[in-house]
Amino acid sequence: MATFVDRYPDEAKVVQASFAVAFIALGIGAFFGLIQALHRTNILRVIDSVDYYTLLTAHGVLLALVFTIFFLVGVFTWAIAKGFERPLPDIRLTWAWFGLMTTGTVLTAVAILAGLVPEIPMSADVLYTFYAPLEAHPAFYIGLAMFIVGTWMAGADWFLAYRDWRGDNPDERIPLQPFMVLTTMIMWYVSTLGVAVAVVFFLIPWSLGLIETVNPLLTRTLFWYFGHPVVYFWLMPAYLLWYTVLPKLAGGRLFSDPLARVVFVLFVLLSTPVGIHHQYVDPGIAEGFKFIAMTNTMFLLLPSLLTAFTVVASVEHGARQRGGEGYLSWLGALPWRDPAFAGMALAGLMFAAGGFSGMVNAGMNINYLVHNTLWVPGHFHMTVGTAVALTMMAGTYWLLPQITGKTVYSRPIGLFQVVLWFIGMVFMSNAMHRGGLLGIPRRTAEPQYQNFDFAAAVGSVGEIRMQIAFGGLLLFLSVVFFLFNVAATWAEDRVDTPVDDTIPAPLSPPSGAPLILDNLALWTGIAVVLVVLAYTLPLASIVTDSGLLGSSPGFPVAISLEALAEAAASALPHVSLDAAAGLRPLDVAAEAAETLEVSR
Repeated sequence: MATFVDRYPDEAKVVQASFAVAFIALGIGAFFGLIQALHRTNILRVIDSVDYYTLLTAHGVLLALVFTIFFLVGVFTWAIAKGFERPLPDIRLTWAWFGLMTTGTVLTAVAILAGLVPEIPMSADVLYTFYAPLEAHPAFYIGLAMFIVGTWMAGADWFLAYRDWRGDNPDERIPLQPFMVLTTMIMWYVSTLGVAVAVVFFLIPWSLGLIETVNPLLTRTLFWYFGHPVVYFWLMPAYLLWYTVLPKLAGGRLFSDPLARVVFVLFVLLSTPVGIHHQYVDPGIAEGFKFIAMTNTMFLLLPSLLTAFTVVASVEHGARQRGGEGYLSWLGALPWRDPAFAGMALAGLMFAAGGFSGMVNAGMNINYLVHNTLWVPGHFHMTVGTAVALTMMAGTYWLLPQITGKTVYSRPIGLFQVVLWFIGMVFMSNAMHRGGLLGIPRRTAEPQYQNFDFAAAVGSVGEIRMQIAFGGLLLFLSVVFFLFNVAATWAEDRVDTPVDDTIPAPLSPPSGAPLILDNLALWTGIAVVLVVLAYTLPLASIVTDSGLLGSSPGFPVAISLEALAEAAASALPHVSLDAAAGLRPLDVAAEAAETLEVSR
């Protein structure tokens, strides 16, 4: 039986190339992650703490952007060709967007890694969240702009395929997998406008010296306008695999095609107007706008809960088709020895746990307690680091045979690898959440403080650090096993039928879904209106207060307590006793700081 590589050889080469770039980024990023975990826990230090931030930036960009999105474009190319049952309209356009994305990736990576070489006048230690006031070399921003434009071209490629298919099938429902791809790209087009404006109109000119200042709050808000929906952009290929592939691997079929379509439409509408919930601690945004963002964020629970119901129902159906019985005994009938199934199922389980910690992040008052602590990367590693990454690695064991025509080198190694990742993430994410509750900070190479100890109610800070280091080591080893298995598979000989790539029809077919769900123009328009309503007033307020390029006065970078006390003492003699009686301590501190700033 012919598989994908036989039916669409040109598209298969693009998917192979996309996966190759994704896996290279995964290997490098995982290695940097291991160095970070050992460094900040003080287990083993092989770099200077100054270089820690270079590796932290590379770790975030290579894993959160390059690995995830290159895998996404590979999966989406596969889904479009397979779903529409036809090759892409122009393979030259396909290779063009791949080349632009790859070139942008190389440019950005060089700008980051050059920071490790003092002789090279180039660095980009701005972390994955690359908004001002941290400034990177222009090559970093230019590479990111090329990367984003490449994804836009990829989306155009897939919409052209949809146009051709629709011309031949005017009355047909959009096949489910292409429907998921197209709605995801609508969300991506809407959400990337913010970061594109920030990079092209502010950060690139600023880094080139064409403008002297930028408005940090404006660039930060534009980033988070993009920064939350990008999480769903990473998740959508995982959702695509959960909805369409996982039920097949379980031995059944998707429970409901209409529910799947509703979920993706909801993400188009709800994912972008919520980015301000990442800025609860920003003083330049009114509390009312933050409250609205919090309320909007809670609506995102709906598509997540619908997904949990639909996917679990689909998996249960598969288990019962395999002979499973009882309320929970059917779980034992599932194919747990299949690395593709086991990895995706464990990723879904971890995503459910990450959803609970995400609810804490979404609440304004609770968020204040954990915002700048290890809790946040703990949540991030459970969602993107497991729900997305583990699903992608597990999905590779089912997709790679289709695009290469070769069987997986070792399914036992694959099973060991996905379980090892899950165990490593349990250790790391659990310790990070606990450390966050103790107030241990994130984004720092030196979380230790002199003359201060974090008080742990259970265990100790040393035990938490050991868990983080141990979890990081297991995750890195998992990546090593994964890359070995993938490389060995690629080196195998072709076979006639490496995998059964058929996807059975859903129990509830698309004919049961309202036709309006396929009206992509309608959902695009509503999504734009919601974004305008959510962001017009906050952005107008920010620009009114500080201008497009920033107009706030300068503040000292750091103030020592001794210098502040001396300045306060010099200011107080000029204050009468009567006036001092009604003087607030903050007023004294402000006057002292002003005196100190003038003296500087």
